[in-house]
Amino acid sequence: MKRDDIEQIIAPVVNGLGFELWGIDYFPQGQYSLLRVYIDKPEGITVDDCGSVSHQLCAVLDVEDPITSAYTLEVSSPGLDRPLFKVEQFQQYVGSVIELRTRVAIDKRRKFKGELKAVDEQSLELIVDNTTFNILMEQIEKANVVYQ
Repeated sequence: MKRDDIEQIIAPVVNGLGFELWGIDYFPQGQYSLLRVYIDKPEGITVDDCGSVSHQLCAVLDVEDPITSAYTLEVSSPGLDRPLFKVEQFQQYVGSVIELRTRVAIDKRRKFKGELKAVDEQSLELIVDNTTFNILMEQIEKANVVYQ
C-alpha cells in the first residue's frame, strides 16, 4: 500500500473532524510497522484532539484495511520542528532554516541544513554555508523546519 493511497482514506476523516491533515509517515517493518499521522489546526493540537482523531481513524482503517499486516497508529501534532511534505508547506517556510535529507547524493552529500530561499512545484533553493543548492522535490526523502 502506498502512502498516497493511505492518505486518501485518512484525509476525509481528519478534515471532517475539523483538522488539517499535515502529512503522514508510513514505515512498513513487518509486525513493527508504524503509521504516523500529523494533524494541525490554527490554535494548536491537544492530546484530546489526537485521541479523538486516533479513535475515528482506527474505525475507518479497520474497515478499509489498507495495511494488511499489523501496525501501530500514532496521531501527533507536527510540532515546532514540523516535517514538510507538500510544496505548499515548503512555501510557507521560505526564509526559514530547514533540514533535509535527499534520496541520492548531491555534491557527495545527502544531508543539508540551510535557509530556504525559494520554492516552486519542481524544486527548492537552499542556501547552505553561502552555497546555493537547487534540489528537486522528488529527490527529498525527509525535510523538517529547524526551530529557532
